[in-house]
Amino acid sequence: MGIKSDKWIEKMAKEKGMIKPFCKHLVTKNKISYGLSSYGYDIRVDNKFKVFTNINTTMVDPKNFDNASFYDLTSKVCIIPPNSFTLAQTVEYFKIPRNVIGLCVGKSTYARCGIIVNITPLEPEWEGRITLEVSNTTPLPAKIYAREGIAQILFFEANEICRISYADRKGKYQKQKGLTIPKV
Repeated sequence: MGIKSDKWIEKMAKEKGMIKPFCKHLVTKNKISYGLSSYGYDIRVDNKFKVFTNINTTMVDPKNFDNASFYDLTSKVCIIPPNSFTLAQTVEYFKIPRNVIGLCVGKSTYARCGIIVNITPLEPEWEGRITLEVSNTTPLPAKIYAREGIAQILFFEANEICRISYADRKGKYQKQKGLTIPKV
């Protein structure tokens, strides 16, 4: 298994529709960068957010998550309260090949501000827009910018095909298109 280069990522985007829309150059001018990089793809955060709030003082329970714990926001920026988080989605839609896994790492520009991005691996044959969890680890409000870079996906191609893919087991987040809260 090895990390894939920009040439491989571009080929897979064109031939297999792995990333849509696909930006074949890294966009950096007056933006937090996004697009194709040397060994990965810098994804963008869309302009729709679910910002966590404790106003309703509900319990956080991954088996029975209360949607009232969030307020919905559509904006060019999202202000994340101190020591809180927001759910967001990517601009890009992904179709991961059966012999590939994608791993996400946060962008250093945000990490240096105490803003951490977390997603699970993009499993073989998973398809959809990524739901991101963006945490503000600071005691101050933090700003993220819609339609700009938020994280980077690194792609690894396996030496052999997996026996059971995400699509085979009919994963609960398959083909998600909107912001998706936890499911069991």
